[in-house]
Amino acid sequence: MLSRHAKIIRLIEIVGEVSGRKKLQKMVYIGKHLEMDFDERFEFHMYGPYSEELTLRVDELCNMGLIDEQVESKGAIHMYRYSLNETGRDFLRFHEVDFGLGEQAILRMNEENSRFLELVSTILYFNHLPYEEMKGKIFTFKSKQRYTEEEIRKGQAFIAELRSLVQAGGTKPV
Repeated sequence: MLSRHAKIIRLIEIVGEVSGRKKLQKMVYIGKHLEMDFDERFEFHMYGPYSEELTLRVDELCNMGLIDEQVESKGAIHMYRYSLNETGRDFLRFHEVDFGLGEQAILRMNEENSRFLELVSTILYFNHLPYEEMKGKIFTFKSKQRYTEEEIRKGQAFIAELRSLVQAGGTKPV
């Protein structure tokens, strides 16, 4: 059971810090689509694919003292930052988690902001649809984000970039 927790800890260890709950959700969702070994189930939600399981797991990790959660308040908005602490590092010594070349994709995802990762995860969620239909879903469901077709093309290019990072290590295509 704790092996699922270890995967989240390892992701945070790889990047050093994840800025935002939404960003962490999107990184795990995208990683799962890149065939990384994440177990969480996702449903479409207000900010794109969302996993209640992941939210609970992160809360558990904070409560167990394995990761640190810093909250920065800016008026009514709260920004969460997650980082690994020494207790979490000790925990990982007993739980081997290896994402292989997926680690490069994790690092690359962390370079992007949560708005862009929300778009990328939404593209992946509707990836089974023809392009025009997928684009229509994004423009409809994410109308408040005001994504452009150019951003959608950049999102698709980003997905291809991530796939090339993990495929170089033998991971099968998504």
